[in-house]
Amino acid sequence: MPTFNFDAQITAAVFDDTGAIFALGDGSVRFEDGAFSAAHDGAILCAAVHPSGDGVVTGGDDGRLIWHRRDDAGVLATAKGQWIDAVDASVESGLIAFTAGKTLSVIDARDAGFRRDFQHERTVSGVAFEPKGRRIATSTYGGAALWFARIAEQKPTFLKWAGSHTGVVFSPDGAFVVTAMQDAQLHGWRIKDQKNLRMGGYPSKVRAMSFLANGQLLATSGAQGAVLWPFIGANGPMGREATEIGFDEGSLVVLVASQPKQGLLAAGLNDGRVWLADPAGQGLNFLKAERGAPITALAMNADATRVAWADEDGQAGVVTI
Repeated sequence: MPTFNFDAQITAAVFDDTGAIFALGDGSVRFEDGAFSAAHDGAILCAAVHPSGDGVVTGGDDGRLIWHRRDDAGVLATAKGQWIDAVDASVESGLIAFTAGKTLSVIDARDAGFRRDFQHERTVSGVAFEPKGRRIATSTYGGAALWFARIAEQKPTFLKWAGSHTGVVFSPDGAFVVTAMQDAQLHGWRIKDQKNLRMGGYPSKVRAMSFLANGQLLATSGAQGAVLWPFIGANGPMGREATEIGFDEGSLVVLVASQPKQGLLAAGLNDGRVWLADPAGQGLNFLKAERGAPITALAMNADATRVAWADEDGQAGVVTI
């Protein structure tokens, strides 16, 4: 297992087509093969794989959105005077979406002249593309907004639910939107009729959500084990109970990582451990068994054969399953 010791906290980990990439709080990006990029003047706050599959797109507190590759780094967009808090990218549409303050911005990786800016009444905390890359969901105070990515003048569809929503995901079939909330619960909507999905019972705030098993399960952090919500059929988790795997009374799952078409789930704990499990099977496989600083970044590659992790102290590793 390749391991690394960086001089700054790792804020995000991703896999592009060739390997693991770590984004750091000192504004640098470190590639698994040793390549280095230091294009930000400040901390990196968010990261997503570039739609081409080559390198990573990062947003920072310097208000710049930067594409880092192993031999180059360039600014894709700016948000003057504001932090870029969230970013997502779509392979299908080639679009990149990012948020700064109350604004959602969309650019096209294949057309440098394309940009759309969409305004919200309150600060935007999260962003996610639908599977086809044509619509975008944002999380904000009071619910989630749905935007068409390329239409300049529009009013969003607003999915209402009282409270502060801190992150958002689309289900892989595009039928549901789920948000994490400040008050330690999830909320979801079935898009076709805006039917509400109440998904509570967490002891801690949910920081990570990830679909797996061909979209039939949504895994989340925020409990002593990984919480799994069933998304089977037209009603999703309506009327169904969540299950929990890897329960450990002495620790908390702070991050989860999976791939929608694959059946494996990785979890990072607040005591520094990382485990892998198949929810359809039995038992846990500890990828990092020794305890230490809390896990701050976790990623799984596209075919679920490798996992990258990083902790609060700058330690990181890449495990082949």
